[in-house]
Amino acid sequence: MATETKSTFRGTPKQERELKKVIEKYKKIPGGLMPVLQEAQAIYGYLPVEVQKIIADGMGIHLSEVYGVATFYSQFSLTPKGEHIISVCLGTACYVKGADKILEAIEEELGIKSGECTADGMFSIEACRCLGACGLAPVMTVDGEVYGKCTPESAVEIIRSYMDKED
Repeated sequence: MATETKSTFRGTPKQERELKKVIEKYKKIPGGLMPVLQEAQAIYGYLPVEVQKIIADGMGIHLSEVYGVATFYSQFSLTPKGEHIISVCLGTACYVKGADKILEAIEEELGIKSGECTADGMFSIEACRCLGACGLAPVMTVDGEVYGKCTPESAVEIIRSYMDKED
């Protein structure tokens, strides 16, 4: 399923109206940028540059300040997330049992790299440092559901089962 990464921003007028209400609520409050970014991400699902520009303009601050905060905190994403979020643990226990090969197999199957989203918006992949299930290593999750003792082949089968649910 080789696809290109989704990169075209498709915000709606309704989303922009919601965001502008949020900005009005917080723009005069010291530290208001954080809740604006949090609510903007809840509205759009991520913080593309187009949304960051609306925030900067609305709050009367430089785009670089918005970008600096958005990239400093790991809770914010500058790229879209898929309907199904795949996390592959690359913590020590998982890594020594081949988690890097699992990540490579999933990337190959979906045609994207870690941190990206498929063009159809169905899947995104993220590598993480520990899922807290070391006894099941190597581990991955799909939408928070834990899959342990994975192999590259079983991981691809798990991803395909989610594709089959969409058909």
